[in-house]
Amino acid sequence: MIETFLNPEIIAAIWPIVLAGLWNTVLLSLIVVPLGLLGGLMLALLATIHHPLVRWPLMAWVDFFRAFPPLVLLVLLFAGLPFAGLELGGFACVAIAFFLNTGAYYGEILRAGIESVPTGQVEAGRSTGLSRLQAMTHIVLPQAVRNVLPDLLSNTLEVVKLTSLGSVVAVPELLFQARQAQSVTYSPTPIVLAAIVYFLLLWPLVRLLSRLENRALAGRR
Repeated sequence: MIETFLNPEIIAAIWPIVLAGLWNTVLLSLIVVPLGLLGGLMLALLATIHHPLVRWPLMAWVDFFRAFPPLVLLVLLFAGLPFAGLELGGFACVAIAFFLNTGAYYGEILRAGIESVPTGQVEAGRSTGLSRLQAMTHIVLPQAVRNVLPDLLSNTLEVVKLTSLGSVVAVPELLFQARQAQSVTYSPTPIVLAAIVYFLLLWPLVRLLSRLENRALAGRR
């Protein structure tokens, strides 16, 4: 079993390749997660505007990109945009696809967080001379983020795992590099090694998420 799935000689030979893929996975996550959060924040703030000309297009946008599979969206951007005369690299296509997809999910989470803050706090802030934007920035958003922090972390965990889809468009992230190594070594060891690296990368976030969820449940009792 060890010779087949965790061959020490193969691990020593492919480790630099896997390490390069890990670096690209981390870099991709550091780009995709902030982009998704920024897009989600924009959507959540727009959701506070209840005018029909804003509300209905916003609902259509969020529902569409939440329902659209991210893999299909990624392939559509990578393979379809060249026919429109716009060629983007795989890295850019992954960033755009995840910005659209995860931004919709982050937006719904942050919208729920904003709605969980009593409107009386905004009115109290306005009575002290704060503008609507200042009240939103200094009063509402900090509480909203705290109220939905477990959901934000859970979605972030899913986003990091979704970066493995970059291998479909030849982005040299962890899974792509492991598959390249597997094609040379004819062994499942590179894929198993990539799985272990993913686990070690994400396990601390999973533990943090569990702790926050337990704390939230304890606070409700």
